[in-house]
Amino acid sequence: MGSPLSPGRVPSLDLAGRTAIVTGAARGIGRACAELFASCGARVGICDLRGDELAVVASGISEGGGWVLAMQADVRDDEATTSFVGAVERQFETVDILVNNAGGSFHAAFADVSVKGEAMLIAENFTSVTRLVRLVIPLMPDGASIVNVTSIEAHQAAPGFAVYSAMKAAVANLTGSLALELAARGIRVNAIAPDAIGTAGDEGAREQMLTDQARYDPALIPPLGRLASPDEAARVVLFLASELSAFVTGTTIHVDGGAHAAGGWRLRS
Repeated sequence: MGSPLSPGRVPSLDLAGRTAIVTGAARGIGRACAELFASCGARVGICDLRGDELAVVASGISEGGGWVLAMQADVRDDEATTSFVGAVERQFETVDILVNNAGGSFHAAFADVSVKGEAMLIAENFTSVTRLVRLVIPLMPDGASIVNVTSIEAHQAAPGFAVYSAMKAAVANLTGSLALELAARGIRVNAIAPDAIGTAGDEGAREQMLTDQARYDPALIPPLGRLASPDEAARVVLFLASELSAFVTGTTIHVDGGAHAAGGWRLRS
């Protein structure tokens, strides 16, 4: 994927012989990415805090004939993350695709977020990304791809989620910097900024906002008129991981049904 395709050769979504790491793979976009990559022939290394749910994902991939290494791990923890990447290296030797998907937040006014809570948000949404990238880069061959999952909140204000939003914006900026630094090695770095995806995390955040009687509320339905499934976000990640996007690096693709184009939050009446 690192060099131009030969004349007449059709670019492919085939990932046979490639290894992909996906964090936060027990549910939502992470799970959809892991399952889609495996269906395209990739060997997948997956991790998540939710061990039981991760085991279900791994079992499904194995039963479908795929190769998978699953480990319960907290990406906020350096030792756990290092152990996970080491296990992937021992099992598969190289890593062709890294999807930094793990992340999370909670609704609270900025002034009410404790020092400990802020440190957790930074570790989960930013430091985990920098740690994974540092660990995985030495294992990546020419033509490898890194895809960071940010959020629409990386590109707009997010009242009640200020630290989370700032960290997603940091990852978006980091994506561009890494794309330039790693270009000489043929490693591409891109991001997706999802919104209006029907995941348990998004539903939980909205319920918490309603409970807290938040003053601001994001638009419920994007311009396309519906919510998307995690699979629809995973397909864009697959595009960025495959040779179809061989000349794409340093960019963010908004997977949000037009929500970013339509604008941000509204003041609740």
